[in-house]
Amino acid sequence: MRRLLSAIAITGVLAAGTTGCSAPVISRAQPLPVPHAAADGTSTPVADPLYPDYGNPAIDVLHYGLALTWTPQTKTLAGRVTIRLRAVQAVRQVRLDFSSAYTIGKASVDGGDAPASFTGEDLTVDRPLAAGAVATLVVEYRGTPRTVPMPSHRGDAEPLGLTVTPDGELWTMQEPYGASTWYPVSDQPSDKALYDIAVTVPAGWAGIASGTPKAQSGSTFEYTTTTPVASYLTTLAVGRYTKTQVSGPRGLPVTVWTRTGRDDAAVDALVQSGEFIGWLEERFGPYPFPSAGVVVVPSASAMETQQMVTLGDQVAAGQGVRQVMVHEYAHHWFGDAVGPSTWRDVWLNEGWASYVEQLYVARGDTAAIERWERQARAADARLRKEIGPPGNPPADSFAEGNVYLCPALMLRELHKALGDAKFFALGRAWVRTYAGTAQDRASFIAFVNRQTGRDFTGLINDWLDSPTTPA
Repeated sequence: MRRLLSAIAITGVLAAGTTGCSAPVISRAQPLPVPHAAADGTSTPVADPLYPDYGNPAIDVLHYGLALTWTPQTKTLAGRVTIRLRAVQAVRQVRLDFSSAYTIGKASVDGGDAPASFTGEDLTVDRPLAAGAVATLVVEYRGTPRTVPMPSHRGDAEPLGLTVTPDGELWTMQEPYGASTWYPVSDQPSDKALYDIAVTVPAGWAGIASGTPKAQSGSTFEYTTTTPVASYLTTLAVGRYTKTQVSGPRGLPVTVWTRTGRDDAAVDALVQSGEFIGWLEERFGPYPFPSAGVVVVPSASAMETQQMVTLGDQVAAGQGVRQVMVHEYAHHWFGDAVGPSTWRDVWLNEGWASYVEQLYVARGDTAAIERWERQARAADARLRKEIGPPGNPPADSFAEGNVYLCPALMLRELHKALGDAKFFALGRAWVRTYAGTAQDRASFIAFVNRQTGRDFTGLINDWLDSPTTPA
C-alpha cells in the first residue's frame, strides 16, 4: 500500500536542506523500450501466504470487462462482469472473491446458464473446467457496497474497498484486498489481468477508473488497459469532479480529477504530475503506461493505482503532497509495472518508492541524503524490534513502516556500492526485463547479481531478514 505513512515522516526534515535538481542521469533523447507482458493477460498465479483466503491460484484471470451503473439516490451499484479465465488445474467450480453484500442475478459460462451462489465471501459458479481450459464467465449483480477491515495498525488505516460517502459519492482504496467489494475477482497480486471498465453515472457526475480513458458516451465513462493490472491496483471514484488535462514527457496524456469546489488548493501541485514523471523517467526510463493521472478522494491516504493515482484529500492539502506524488508515481515503475507475486514481498514495492522519494527530496544534496540515512537507521532499529524485519511481515501488520524504511536503506547500500550510473541502470533494467509480471525475492536477488556481476545475496538477505539493523 502506497499511502502516506507517519513512520517515514522524517522526510520532512530533509526538505529544508535540499538544493536544486542534479543533472539527468540518462537522456530522454535515448528512451529505453519497455516490453509488454503477454497480450492476453496470462499470469502465473501464486497462493498468497499472508492472506490465503483471498485469490484462487487454480485459475488465471485473463480479462475483466466491467459495466457498472451507480445510483446515488438508493446507493445501489449494478454490475455486469465478463471474465475470461484459464483453468491452471482441473476445477469442479469456479471460485472468486466477492462481497456477499450483493445479490446475484444471471450467471453463465460460455453462454450457458450456470448456478452461482455465495460461500461466505466467495462467489462459486458450478461449472467444472479441465486443466488448461479457457472459459468466459458472465455475472450480473446489484447491491450497496460494503467495506472490509484493513489488517494494519497504521495511523492512516481505513476500511478497504468501495466506500459510499454520505452524499452518495464513491471511492476506493483496496490494498491488499478490497477489489472484491465491487466486482468478482481473484484478489491476489500475482494474478494480473487486462481490464475494460465502463461506469454510468448521473448527469453532471464523473465516473473515474484506472486505465486509459476512452471517448465518453453520454453519462458513461470508459477505460481500458493494454498492460496487465493486479486487482489491488484498480480504482473507482464517482462524484462531482472537475477534469484538468495536462501533458507529461513526450506528450504523455495526464488527467487530473479534483472534486469540484473542494480541492482547488491542490490543483497547482497535481498539475505538476508531468514534471514528477519526467524526473522519474530521467532515472528509470520511459513511463511504463500510455497515460497517467490522479484522482482526489476523501481519504487520509494515497495509493499508486495503475495509470490513475488515488490521492486522499488530506494528503492533497498537505505541504508534502509533491513528494507523495513522486512516491506514488515511482510505484508505477516499481509495484505496478513489476509487482510482488505475494504480499510477503511488498517490500519490493515500498522499498523502491520510499528510496526514490528520498532521492527526489534531496535532489543532488549529498548531505541531505546522508542525514536521511542516519535518521532512517535509527528508525529502522525501532521498526525491526516492534514489527520485525521486512522480509517476513506479520499478516496483521500490513504495509507498516518496516516494509518502507528497511528495504529503502538496503537500496541505499546498493546505490553506494554501485554508484549512480550502475544503480539507475539496475532500476531501468529491472522494469525493462519484467514489466507486466509479478516477481519475488529470489528473482530480484538473481537479477541484481546477474545485472551487476557481483554477489549481493548476503547484503539483500541481511537487510530483509535481520532482527537488528545491519552494519
